[in-house]
Amino acid sequence: MKHQTLHELQTIADVSPSVQNAIMTRIQRIERWAELLEKQPSRCLGALTGTEYLHPRVREEARAAGSPITVAFEDPMLRASGLEGDSYGEAKRFFKLSDWQLHEIVCSCHAGGTMPASWAAARVRRTIRGNKFLAWLRNVLMR
Repeated sequence: MKHQTLHELQTIADVSPSVQNAIMTRIQRIERWAELLEKQPSRCLGALTGTEYLHPRVREEARAAGSPITVAFEDPMLRASGLEGDSYGEAKRFFKLSDWQLHEIVCSCHAGGTMPASWAAARVRRTIRGNKFLAWLRNVLMR
């Protein structure tokens, strides 16, 4: 085995820092997802159809080519952190989202058959911030 410096290796191969064992918090994962979507704001993404009506087992396996979940799965850092696919159930598990939260991001009933990545990014970010109107309404009603 021949010893080579990092500089020598870079001339013959694409060498980048390893993303193996990347440990990200839930918030960091969701932030990363939003950032990936924001990189190509006009990218046309596919929506999943009727997620709220699907049987739970079918919903877990549901996917759409080129969906917001696909954008996350295309990222080596999120895959290294444990994202194993681009299905609804895998996104729910990995990002620790409720069905309601994920439905708000990927379902066709909100955006139609396709959506711009910027729209999906705003929905992803809202899972972190929460819906300010609903928070206000809860405070008013719970007094």
